Amino acid sequence: MIDPNFWKGRRVLLTGHTGFKGSWMSLWLSELGAVVSGVSLEPEGEPCLFKQLGLSGRIEDHFVDIRDLLAVQEIVQRTDPEVVLHLAAQPLVRRSYRDPLGTWCTNVQGSLHVLEALRSLSHPCSVVMITTDKVYANREWDYGYRENDRLGGHDPYSSSKAAAEIAIASWRASFVGEAPHQTPYLSIATARAGNVIGGGDWAEDRIVPDAVRALSNGREIPVRRPLATRPWQHVLEPLSGYLLLAQRLTQASQQNEPNAYAEAFNFGPYLESNRPVRDLIEEALLHWPGGWSDLSDSEAPHEAGRLHLQIDKAHHQLGWEPRWNFSTTIERTIGWYRAIHENRSEALNRCLEDLALYTKFNSTSNPHNV
Repeated sequence: MIDPNFWKGRRVLLTGHTGFKGSWMSLWLSELGAVVSGVSLEPEGEPCLFKQLGLSGRIEDHFVDIRDLLAVQEIVQRTDPEVVLHLAAQPLVRRSYRDPLGTWCTNVQGSLHVLEALRSLSHPCSVVMITTDKVYANREWDYGYRENDRLGGHDPYSSSKAAAEIAIASWRASFVGEAPHQTPYLSIATARAGNVIGGGDWAEDRIVPDAVRALSNGREIPVRRPLATRPWQHVLEPLSGYLLLAQRLTQASQQNEPNAYAEAFNFGPYLESNRPVRDLIEEALLHWPGGWSDLSDSEAPHEAGRLHLQIDKAHHQLGWEPRWNFSTTIERTIGWYRAIHENRSEALNRCLEDLALYTKFNSTSNPHNV
């Protein structure tokens, strides 16, 4: 699976490094011995996982907006990356209704700025562009979406990520190759992850942070859509997929097969983790007792009611599979927040504990029993 020897000393450019997933990825890469340069906006809000983990002391920070092409180009030239993990985004559905133009600009044009900046590289570089499970034209059907299903998106966030997938594929087809207007050095893939949870997510309008804020204050958890079904997975699951995909891209390039794996991949949980929000909350309450209230609003902005990813491609082509089942995912997530609630200084220890527990399971482990 993840090869520490591959990452040790490797120059990695990580965009969105101050966000929830970016903070976990920064920690994991630093533990692997990678030389990490982060590109992101300044951390926003308190508490903030990036600050809780003291990550500025572990990696090189560049606080810029990816909508600024010249700034991104300068950072690429300075850091000369061998691997790029592009996580920077406006990631919230409800915020996208309030700021649709900012969402489309960040998620589409910002992604293209990263690719355009990488054209200056004169050595091989593997690029994993992160989108979302919400890139698919959601038909609310019972079976999972595959990578070749139609893209779409009702809300501004989903549509911006679907547009990013199209733009990235177009950029790759147009500008990667041996022609005079192309670069032969880039191998570019996209990764679509399911609903990611885990310790340290403090964002607005996301169910786990909302639940933790309520429980911390002795209030009932407000639940907007208790019957909405999502593919819940711990944050370490998709991050392991991104790392493995980057390894495979690099290995293929070294074998003169730069187009191998330069495609889209889904990273989601097994079917048993595809549960309604209500199941998530009731499982969480087993580890942090409290109550919840149904705040369903038929006039609220549209959000998908049912969503599920097929992950066969990642399994067969990359050898990737989920390691933690639904119960373990919720137990580790809520346990993280309870520990921090009781002792704020425990954030780093809890993240390292989760990382150690997750990585000790190899691909022969039965994830349904973990």
